[in-house]
Amino acid sequence: MSGETYGYVRVSTKGQREDRQLAALQGFGVERDHITIEKQSGKDFDRPLYRQLVQLFQPGDVLVIKSIDRLGRNYEEILEQWASLTKEKKVAIVVLDMPLLDTRADRDLTGTLISDIVLQLLSYVAQTEREFNRQRQAEGIAAAKARGVRFGPKRLSMSERFEGLAEEWWSGRISAVQAGRELGISRSTFTRRAEEWGAGRGLSRR
Repeated sequence: MSGETYGYVRVSTKGQREDRQLAALQGFGVERDHITIEKQSGKDFDRPLYRQLVQLFQPGDVLVIKSIDRLGRNYEEILEQWASLTKEKKVAIVVLDMPLLDTRADRDLTGTLISDIVLQLLSYVAQTEREFNRQRQAEGIAAAKARGVRFGPKRLSMSERFEGLAEEWWSGRISAVQAGRELGISRSTFTRRAEEWGAGRGLSRR
């Protein structure tokens, strides 16, 4: 016994209209009262109506969407939703813009295999995209550091007395604890900054 067929339409609340998606789903044969329309901005991806729709699904039902990105903001989320619907809910998915992505029961073995391959390809693309973004970010940080850009918390300003105390510490006439107390900073902060100061002047402690 075949299940119910539902459609899901998502558009941004800023200027986008649902007409094209709605027409495509109705053209496929989805009844209007079985189509959920959600107006959700890209910034806020809570999708309460989508969650309500998922709760209605029974094994054997079919979800029809116009494009694969209706399921999520990124490939990782799309793959998560796909697995949840097809494997846990036992719901078939039809993607109108990508006919290879059709998991209905009447698909033959080749069709099912192709759907799996396409999903694996999307997964690969998602992983490659994440790695590329991480590499690009790392390269950007390295380039910024080479230009002298500093990352992390803002460096604490040292008082005019710092250099004199740093010189005394390097010569062994004062401890880091004493110097830090004089400047109102911790011993570790003073030590780190004094070592940087001394290294810049070619000093070494014996």
